[in-house]
Amino acid sequence: MESGEGINESSASADFSRYILDRMRQLEERNLALREQKDRVEGEKRLIENQKLKFEREARKLRSELERLRVGPMIVGTIIDVLDENRVIVKSSTGPRFVVNISQFIEEEIKPGVQVGLNQQSFAVMSVLPSPRDPAVFGMEIEEAPNVTFSQIGGLDSQISEIREIVELPLKRPDLFLSVGIEPPKGVLLYGPPGTGKTILAKAVANSTEATFLRVVGSEFVQKYIGEGARLVRELFELAKNESPAIIFIDELDAIGARRMDGATSGDREVQRTLMQLLAEMDGFDPRGEVKLIAATNRLDMLDPALMRPGRFDRVIEIPLPNREAKASILKIHTGGMNLNADVNLERVADMADLASGADLKALATEAGMYAIREERTVVYQSDFERAAAKLLHKEKIKEPDGLIQQYI
Repeated sequence: MESGEGINESSASADFSRYILDRMRQLEERNLALREQKDRVEGEKRLIENQKLKFEREARKLRSELERLRVGPMIVGTIIDVLDENRVIVKSSTGPRFVVNISQFIEEEIKPGVQVGLNQQSFAVMSVLPSPRDPAVFGMEIEEAPNVTFSQIGGLDSQISEIREIVELPLKRPDLFLSVGIEPPKGVLLYGPPGTGKTILAKAVANSTEATFLRVVGSEFVQKYIGEGARLVRELFELAKNESPAIIFIDELDAIGARRMDGATSGDREVQRTLMQLLAEMDGFDPRGEVKLIAATNRLDMLDPALMRPGRFDRVIEIPLPNREAKASILKIHTGGMNLNADVNLERVADMADLASGADLKALATEAGMYAIREERTVVYQSDFERAAAKLLHKEKIKEPDGLIQQYI
């Protein structure tokens, strides 16, 4: 009996141990599940807290925007004088001048001429407004230098030498002028028939210098409203001073520089106002610094005498029609990349192109190449140049004294 009772006690002890182990395993599994649930709840809590912070920032932003919209509009004014660190004299857009305080939150520099926003009640300076410069003026700046060099210009060796010593040399070697004790020339005027190379000369100058190049056509200064053209001229020279060293190139100067006449219409008077502003900027009290002016025109006889005096345009350079040697040089440049036959004689082609400009000669070379392309050839012959000259250069010459008209090429 005792041995049977011992066996029963041992079996009961084993069953109890298994129960304890199963129970512990269940508790561990439940503990693990509770930990996973805890981690998930903490993650959701962090997400909700982040969303709360985001919503709070958005609410603050909206409240700030709402407060800003509730503030009344500001009056535009101009700083006339700065009295001290906290007070300035301003002229409001309505006309009167006031001595007002400056807001402590303004970090920009306050100086005369700056436009500011004024509080409607106290006229205190609340903000500094950006420069009202016309975007069209910024569009006049050439970001990349033109890919034109002086070696690509033929027949204008003396003109190239002269414009380089007037425009390029003062910008690259100002010490030479200081050592001699003279002021460098301020501007140069190029004149001559259309297509002779005035614009391409200015492009070559822009390529050879590291100066900021500003290009504008004279007709762009002719505006609809009174004073707009003069403002564009003033802002153009101001931009050139800020970006100096700089070169301003005004093409077709006769559009605004025509001779002033009595009895002009209202439109002519507005052009004259623009011209007077240009004259003031060219030779005003304020020094231009390292700003050079190049202008081009086809009609020198139309320009106002005030433009022509020294101090404004110190040098007037004629760009004439090319002579025989110059035409051969220009044709050599324009045909440098062409596949020419051995029979092509550029001097003979130059003789055919009488009274032709540089632009005419470039068109002649292009048209000769087109004749070869039409006939599916890769070589250009002398006959192609002759046909191109016959097509493009229709000139007439009156033979004296019998008055007969002779066609020639």
